Amino acid sequence: MDVTNAVEVDPAQALEFFSDDDRSPIVMVNLLKFKEHADYADDSLNGVSGREAYLRYGECLGGPDGVLAQFGAHIIYSGDVTGLLLGEIAEPWDAVALVQYPSTKAMLDMVMSDAYRAVDHHRYAGLAGQLNIRTQAIAR
Repeated sequence: MDVTNAVEVDPAQALEFFSDDDRSPIVMVNLLKFKEHADYADDSLNGVSGREAYLRYGECLGGPDGVLAQFGAHIIYSGDVTGLLLGEIAEPWDAVALVQYPSTKAMLDMVMSDAYRAVDHHRYAGLAGQLNIRTQAIAR
């Protein structure tokens, strides 16, 4: 199994991902790898770790007044990766975040919004790479 972390979204992959018109809730699994040092275009914001830059992003997204809430989404869980029990990978991720959205369309609306674009520079400054995995509950 090949695993490739990325920060930029591949346009073809995004088109396929967001063409799903299912209006069911989704949970995005975010596997995060941080830069050692943040890399902001605005040098005055540098001087923090990649983790700290990403935490700035998370603070803007989360909470009752955050960007996620504006689109009916919320963080279910976030935490550090502290060990691996099964399988092996060359380099473990640093953290995991689970975010629930009302639908894939709600996620698209969010990432296209001015509110999101105003804070995503923290994400780019802090992340060395990540995997975003869409999941849906199994119908029972």
